[in-house]
Amino acid sequence: MSERLRNGMREARRDSGLSWERFARDVGFSPAYLRNVENGNRAVTADVAAAYDRVLRSGGRFTRALAADGPSTAGWDEDGATLTVLAELVDGRRVDRRSFVTAGVALSASAGRWVKALGRARPDHPAQAGGGPGLLANIEHRLDHLRRVDDELGSGEVRKQAAGELSLAVTLLKTGRYASTRLYRIASEAARQVAWCSFDQGRPGTAQRYFDASLRASAEADDVIGGAYALSFAAVQCYSTPGQAHRAVDLLDAARAAVRGQGTPRMEAMLAARTARALSKTGARTATGHQLHLAHAALDKGSRDDDPDFLYWVTYGEIEMIAGSSALDLGDPAEALRRFEAGMRAYPGDEEFPRSHAIYLARAAEAHLAQDDLDAAVATGRRAAVCLGSVDSARSASQLKGLRDKLAPHTAYRPVRDFLEEAR
Repeated sequence: MSERLRNGMREARRDSGLSWERFARDVGFSPAYLRNVENGNRAVTADVAAAYDRVLRSGGRFTRALAADGPSTAGWDEDGATLTVLAELVDGRRVDRRSFVTAGVALSASAGRWVKALGRARPDHPAQAGGGPGLLANIEHRLDHLRRVDDELGSGEVRKQAAGELSLAVTLLKTGRYASTRLYRIASEAARQVAWCSFDQGRPGTAQRYFDASLRASAEADDVIGGAYALSFAAVQCYSTPGQAHRAVDLLDAARAAVRGQGTPRMEAMLAARTARALSKTGARTATGHQLHLAHAALDKGSRDDDPDFLYWVTYGEIEMIAGSSALDLGDPAEALRRFEAGMRAYPGDEEFPRSHAIYLARAAEAHLAQDDLDAAVATGRRAAVCLGSVDSARSASQLKGLRDKLAPHTAYRPVRDFLEEAR
């Protein structure tokens, strides 16, 4: 990062006459953190540059300077480009604040480049003797554990931990001492986790950057399954964005084409279910039903020894929950409730998957509301709030807020009024 930018920030702060304590309080970061930024021990991120501009009233000077100093635009076909992009992410130079819509456009471009990059011959560096494979296995184990923590506690802390694992993978890649193919697979999964957690925390631009990096790393390792899995989560970001569901369908089509002949039935079920969810956002009722049928049919084939470990959550219960969400978007609350109830019977996930359960319960409450059953809507909404109590997830909180907004016109009814007042 340019010393000129850091020096300019330091001089402007000093010229302001503000004490470190007052300045740090106004900016919203600790004095120790800001000293490290100015001294070059921490990256100048978009958040920090914008905060300096705001407090010092510099008219966007530092934000513009950061953009001019900005991230690499390394192409997918350039030697070393993937490692460059990963290193810039770790350094904090590829994080941005782009909108959901522009992030969706960028994700579509990344998917197309990923498809073209698969299958390129890449040299590998075999692990040296002395514990290299064991070290990499430990990182893989920690990433597997983080997936479970994300299910139970939400994305806040998981994002930090996954970013740390990505940083470690990048450091090991730079040494050239370890099997690079395996390390790129590790980096791909770590970047996917950071991307997903960023999306769950309401940071679409950051999520897009990490999804792009995950796809690059999976292509570097020729890891079709891992890349397709990352694409499926990028698709969730797209279909959760108004007007971007068609992009989600395209991403999932690309993933399904890439894994054809390589994926297991469980992988097919996951991709079909998420395709159904995306299609429901477009109003395509028949196509949605067809994809849900394909998802069930794939699960009926049973598990296989080569099922990826990360698909542990793909169950009949989850498929039913997706079907319920799809029916709600298609304007069929009765079918939505039937599916939600079937899903909860098949896999009651309020303890193991409280974040997802909170989202599905909030949607079930909306279905009850659509049928004018205020008591059931309130009771189900309360269950969603309990699930969300210990979960750090802006996405889940937004779903519950949406339910409360829809209940707001019914405050003349005492149970509704009590439920809304509990949230204040």
